[in-house]
Amino acid sequence: MTETNDEFRQQRLNNLQKLESLGYPAYGGVFPRTGRLADIRAAFVENLEVRAAGRVMMLRDMGKSIFVDLRDGSDRFQVYIQKNHLGDAPFEAFKYVDLGDHVGVEGTLFVTRTGEPTLKVARWTLLSKALRPLPEKWHGLRDTDARYRQRYLDLLVNPEVRTLFDQRTRMIREIRTYLADRGYMEVETPMMQPQAGGAAARPFVTRYHALDADMYLRIAPELYLKRLLVGGYDKVFELNRNFRNEGLSRTHNPEFTMIEMYEAYGDVRTMKELVTGLITTVAEKVCGTLKVGEGETAIDLTLPWREAPYRELIRERMGADWYELDPAAAAARATAAGVNPEPGWTHLEISHEVYEKLIEKSLRNPTFVTRLPAQLVPLARRCADDPSLVDVFELVIGGKEIAPAYSELNDPLEQRRRFEEQAGTERQTIDEDFQLALEHGMPPAGGMGIGIDRLAMTLFAQEAIRDVILFPQLKPRE
Repeated sequence: MTETNDEFRQQRLNNLQKLESLGYPAYGGVFPRTGRLADIRAAFVENLEVRAAGRVMMLRDMGKSIFVDLRDGSDRFQVYIQKNHLGDAPFEAFKYVDLGDHVGVEGTLFVTRTGEPTLKVARWTLLSKALRPLPEKWHGLRDTDARYRQRYLDLLVNPEVRTLFDQRTRMIREIRTYLADRGYMEVETPMMQPQAGGAAARPFVTRYHALDADMYLRIAPELYLKRLLVGGYDKVFELNRNFRNEGLSRTHNPEFTMIEMYEAYGDVRTMKELVTGLITTVAEKVCGTLKVGEGETAIDLTLPWREAPYRELIRERMGADWYELDPAAAAARATAAGVNPEPGWTHLEISHEVYEKLIEKSLRNPTFVTRLPAQLVPLARRCADDPSLVDVFELVIGGKEIAPAYSELNDPLEQRRRFEEQAGTERQTIDEDFQLALEHGMPPAGGMGIGIDRLAMTLFAQEAIRDVILFPQLKPRE
């Protein structure tokens, strides 16, 4: 704490003691309100008596009167305190109120000569004393880390940040409504699991002492949602957190929000229709437009969206003969293109690195990347015309994967072969309980996941995932 901050804090402590000595306890209890400030503004009637509460964000002392800008979670409202109307003692006590304090006020509504709806205070009470001042300026590169670590201050003094997170909340509400209107049931599955499955990722490990067993924070809900398909649910979704013990970047946070949905008797085309309708509906309702962002980062969500096979995209970038090259020649060409394949990589690994480093980032407008190599997606059904490929899409928008979707694999024998191939010598990682469920008969289904944080980045034109997460993971302070 700096010396200046010490001085500010001490002054506020002095004000707190003075207020308490004048009969204004620093941390009051409940204060029944007529309504939130937005409600009072919406139902404004002159001379109406109201009770309101909020944080003091601006204060203009005019000598015998004080104008206050009061804010709660809904809006701002001007408050007028006049010595002759309030009384000498309460007026003098209010002189010890600081910016950031929470107060409750009651009085009558009127309109100032400048046309501002205002509350003229007859009585006031102190509800919470702020012992530290709000920052006067809370922006710029110098303060980026502090903004994430003290998001509450970021929300208080940067209205555009509050607007963004309000939009995120509306986005999630509209997603839930869209799915519920189409017969999808929202469910909850375990976030702590005996085996980490449903995706290829490094899990967080914890210890369940009551069971004397290691447990894993889930990397995906997929295998439990598919159990529900076996159990007779035909349209399910879950919107919740996943955890992957991997790196931090502009598009990755180890704790992230994902929605996964499954529809029995559907396939990847069912999911394509669902996601196009969902995203365009949410964009129009929350953003009011299908064109988001500006300049080079602009994205046009207008239908129809492009569809392109995975291998064709790679051939377009790396040459028509790409799949005729041996791994050494492919590695050399990839290196020349700016990719750094590691020694010993297979042709598949080199190709996928090319896709992730060069191709995916170039796809700004919505693109369904289809027909991926089967080795990359062990839980999807193979394409009928080419068993080396799977019937899937990855929806890429703004250079980021937003939603993978599959025609789900429901053959338990083929699923076991895929799991064994993926596990290698670590057969203990195969989820035998899921295999048992699958052998009881899972209907054909379409399934899809949507990264909520990345979708928010796309719709609200944000370049860093930390800007759409209220409390992102950060390195501990040294």
